[in-house]
Amino acid sequence: MPGIIGKKIGMTSLFTTDGKYTPVTLIQAGPCVVTQVKTVETDGYAAVQLGYGEKKLKRVTKAEAGHYKKANTSAKKKVAEFDVEGISLNLGDSVDVNLFEEGEFVDVVGTSKGKGFQGVVKRHNFAGVGGQTHGQHNRARHPGSIGACSWPSRVFKGMRMAGRMGGNRVKIQNLTVLRVIADKNLLVVSGSVPGAKNSYVLIEK
Repeated sequence: MPGIIGKKIGMTSLFTTDGKYTPVTLIQAGPCVVTQVKTVETDGYAAVQLGYGEKKLKRVTKAEAGHYKKANTSAKKKVAEFDVEGISLNLGDSVDVNLFEEGEFVDVVGTSKGKGFQGVVKRHNFAGVGGQTHGQHNRARHPGSIGACSWPSRVFKGMRMAGRMGGNRVKIQNLTVLRVIADKNLLVVSGSVPGAKNSYVLIEK
């Protein structure tokens, strides 16, 4: 199985085997249930849909309720697909944290924290227009000039300006699995993971 759905618990730090004090992220990885198996014959590609987290049945549509009933499982809060070339799984099968081993590398996909509408200093690390001298009293965090004069008579696309920041899909690659706590379905990976606490993430091998 190439991956699993998890929930970011938070960050802490620990000493690794080589004595380094390392910041780590705790992820509750699974258990996930196979809610759908897609094949090349029926869907055009091979994939497995996993479901994670319990959800009240009244919170889902009748179509979704039938979807979970077919897999003989309860309604799930989060579902995601993973490519499974050459791996055989059946409806209702469970996938848990034992999928991973200590020392291997994983990629973690999550949604970054939303920052709302931000200016260029916070969004693009601009330095601002300059100091407070020579009469500049209200331009400290302004973007400055954004274009030329009669040519091109417009602002080029892609100009770094103020706007919505955060809330994007972000993948952090090559994080080391430092601990696998099977009895609590916990995965301890090195470094940081995108998203807020209790947000859903995808852990890919």
